[in-house]
Amino acid sequence: MQNLQWYPGHMAKTRRLIEDNLKLIDVVVEILDARIPFSGRNPSFDDIIRNKPRLLVLNKSDLADKNRTGQWIKWYAQKGLKVIPISCATGAGINTVLNEARALIQDKIDREKEKGRNRTLKIMMVGIPNVGKSSLINRLIGKASTKTGDKPGVTRGKQWLRIKGDAELLDTPGILPPKFEDQSVAVRLAYTGAIKDEIMNTELLAYSLCDYLRDNYSTDLCARYKLQSVDGLEGYEILENIGRKRGFVISGGEIDMERAANMVLDELRGAKIGNITLEVPQDTENISE
Repeated sequence: MQNLQWYPGHMAKTRRLIEDNLKLIDVVVEILDARIPFSGRNPSFDDIIRNKPRLLVLNKSDLADKNRTGQWIKWYAQKGLKVIPISCATGAGINTVLNEARALIQDKIDREKEKGRNRTLKIMMVGIPNVGKSSLINRLIGKASTKTGDKPGVTRGKQWLRIKGDAELLDTPGILPPKFEDQSVAVRLAYTGAIKDEIMNTELLAYSLCDYLRDNYSTDLCARYKLQSVDGLEGYEILENIGRKRGFVISGGEIDMERAANMVLDELRGAKIGNITLEVPQDTENISE
């Protein structure tokens, strides 16, 4: 797998936007993909946000492994961070987001109320690309006021949005870290589509994904692609068998591996293989933050 690092101009600009507006914010809501609750965090946010009250939201929890989601919630709780699982697709957990964010500054709200003032809750939304920030905002305000899309990097610029009641949201574009010290993080991001497929070798990515599924979700993998067993097979052999099962045979009897790779990645992202989480808390011991 190739080493990946970049820092496009809009990402540097977004970092400045976050830093410049923090003084206006009560709570930062950090959106994560529930399938990669650690690799899907930009470690720069810790430096930028520092001691500002923060709520972690695990979006796409309907696509993730529920048992592993529970493990991650406990892991973050031990670090003093409140985490709630949600799904913008189904609406599950959406109603708890504002309540949990408000609870983080309830003492300030109460002090303002004692002085006869109603405090407007000001929230900043942050996260890497393609985690569903805009979809969450649309759910919260009840209409499509921000641009959304399946591809990373759709949201641009700074947007303040009013929510029913006493809350305002500042949306920010998704930003990735300037580089990845640990390439396993980049690979997990690529599995979920947070890194654009155009800059990845999708066949190599699919090989490594098949390795992971063999070791962690072999039952789901075999059931989806009608494979008898994947024990002892390498990732490329598994992908070749999948391609053969799906009829992706080209001239000479060879398998169209690129087509098979794209299909497996698409089906992972759509949870067609199963509810899969791509890391567990123990994996953080081997990841350089």
